[in-house]
Amino acid sequence: MNRFTAFTALCLFLFLSACANRNAASKPYDLLIRNARVVDGTGNPWFYADVAVTGDRIVRVERGITGNARQTVDARNRILAPGFIDVHAHAENVYENSSERFVRMGVTTLVTGNCGSSVTAVDTFLNLANNTPIALNIATLIGHNSVRRKVMGEDNRHPTADELRQMEALVEKGMRDGAVGLSTGLIYVPGTYAKTDEVVALAKAAAKYGGVYASHIRSEENKVYDAIREAIQIGRETGMPVEISHFKVSSRTMWGNSDKTLEMVREARRNGLQVTVDQYAYTASSTRLSSNLIPSWALAGGLTEGKRRIADPDTLRKLVADMKDGLAEDGFTDYSFAVVANYKADTTLNGKSILQITQQLKGNSDPDSQVAQILEMYQGGDAQMVYHKMDEPDVERIMREPFTMFASDAGPGIYRSGVPHPRGYGNNARVLGRYVREKKIIALEDAIRKMTSLPAQTFGLRDRGLIREGFVADLLLIDETTVGDRATFEEPHQYAVGFDYVIVNGRAVVAEGNWTGTMPGRAIRRK
Repeated sequence: MNRFTAFTALCLFLFLSACANRNAASKPYDLLIRNARVVDGTGNPWFYADVAVTGDRIVRVERGITGNARQTVDARNRILAPGFIDVHAHAENVYENSSERFVRMGVTTLVTGNCGSSVTAVDTFLNLANNTPIALNIATLIGHNSVRRKVMGEDNRHPTADELRQMEALVEKGMRDGAVGLSTGLIYVPGTYAKTDEVVALAKAAAKYGGVYASHIRSEENKVYDAIREAIQIGRETGMPVEISHFKVSSRTMWGNSDKTLEMVREARRNGLQVTVDQYAYTASSTRLSSNLIPSWALAGGLTEGKRRIADPDTLRKLVADMKDGLAEDGFTDYSFAVVANYKADTTLNGKSILQITQQLKGNSDPDSQVAQILEMYQGGDAQMVYHKMDEPDVERIMREPFTMFASDAGPGIYRSGVPHPRGYGNNARVLGRYVREKKIIALEDAIRKMTSLPAQTFGLRDRGLIREGFVADLLLIDETTVGDRATFEEPHQYAVGFDYVIVNGRAVVAEGNWTGTMPGRAIRRK
């Protein structure tokens, strides 16, 4: 090629490139957010920028973006952040119930299948997201308890070699179908009956596919040290990242010891093991009445077997003694800390403590009567409970750690049904309002990092959690002066405030504080 021909070709290339750039520039963005203070999810200080979105992707992040847009939003110096990722949800029923409570506190993605409880047909579950309108994105873990129950029922025994192979196969299939890891709930039936070697075997099956090990550990009370050691051991033996769910100290006799439990995590990280934790920003937890107040040995085989044990006088005496011993070990003299969230057999008891209910129904409040009331409610179908067993300084100490994330431990639920834990309506907003703005426990940028890029990194959600060109447009426009939770333990059914826009996959689910009815959510599979 002579010089003239080469020069002509170069000119033609530059001309065509300029035309292409002009065409690209003239094509309108779907959404342009101007004048935002961008907290991009990295933990770095906010910066001024405009953000342009085309389809479901962020295409430009810079100051002074020019060009047309189908919709322009003036941020007016409000905070623009990535959508929050709730790493510990129970949302297998996300297709049946409203997710508005999550979205209104800034959550755009849920990780469900926690505490060992999940769907076992992962592919079927995730495919529903393409066929059923949902407001936010959802990923799932494969749950040990669900897998064990499918193979072994609720038996309190070791698996046979064949049963273990069946469980390993179910875990592997779940991972191939897109699960992001294996979860365990080692206080729950039947997972509580599993020894560590069983969990290791199933975790190794998930590790083949790059999954995380997420665990509701075997104790969060007086045996919490041993439980953390077990989780770390499982991570070490499998080479998996470890995520310890709703990290807490849930026993009055152990209050103040979060410095020791956190140091166990720090030490594991210093030794090269990737360990993270999540928490909700409250001093109360929530789970089933039976799971927290009745020894697991009495629950083996399900409700029918449990009733049979209660009917046997000798077994009942042992059960009552164990329950009273557990109460004393936790540093309590009564069950006033245990409040009913939802008891389907008698909803008039919702919102009352076991102590109050015993006084109401039995006319006295001695420990034996309270234990009897608990066992009657268990036989009546069990109940969802709220347990006020934690201390505020421990919550704040855990919150400050760089490896801590925030999670609601909640499900979509039904608006105004029962008296649930307020975390399902307010967790993320509470962090930003109470702990960032009011108490200044952590900085705004770090709080948002703990809700966005850290969860995305931990669970392998590679194109979410940051405001970056090419990333999915899950975005929040937040008024940092008003953001906060309104849900209380007494009146939990109250939406968070201060999230003016919630954008999921490029489409506004909340716009200027109003619910739009748009359902752009989708399934997220492990990549």
